Amino acid sequence: MKDRFFPPHSGQDEICAYLDVSRETQDRLVTYVQLLEKWQKRINLVSSSTLPQVWQRHILDCAQLMPFLPKKAKTVMDIGAGAGLPGLVLAILTDHQLHLVESDSKKVAFMRTAIAETGVDAVIHHGRIEELACLHMDVITARALAPLARLFHLTKTQHHDGLDYLFLKGKGVKQELTALPTSLTLTAHTYPSITDRDAVIVHFKNQN
Repeated sequence: MKDRFFPPHSGQDEICAYLDVSRETQDRLVTYVQLLEKWQKRINLVSSSTLPQVWQRHILDCAQLMPFLPKKAKTVMDIGAGAGLPGLVLAILTDHQLHLVESDSKKVAFMRTAIAETGVDAVIHHGRIEELACLHMDVITARALAPLARLFHLTKTQHHDGLDYLFLKGKGVKQELTALPTSLTLTAHTYPSITDRDAVIVHFKNQN
């Protein structure tokens, strides 16, 4: 994926061409989007105002994490998965097994349906991340869930030396980085978002 900025009006064909996906993968993404639009009428999965730009605001926004997944990584945990963003999008686009952690029953029901209809490799954990035993994941992701300090607090039982963190963050990320405890033994790398000029991807790696 080359550096490029996609405005909100970017559509399905342009984004799928950029992602260079197969016809089968594109069909899975379309199935997911159709389910999202259908279920949104009954439960609040995403902001309704973003649905007209769903391919840019949600599909591509999540897909831009792909180049930052470590080459040896096989398992990814999406915490506060909600509608499966970014978890289900990554499950559709990559060979990684996704673990989706969500406490809301209605959102879990949506993700179960999406997994069944897209046929992706994903496991749902219905509950709170802080109550989940360590699963020794390779990567933990989150999108629009909590400030960085809170994210690390929520995932402390999941931490191990080989774990990477990939977070999609907005314009307040500088203050969030400053607020992190000095005891944190991770190095933060930030990369500009290709869907929002005020947003970034934050990649935390072990210093060792």
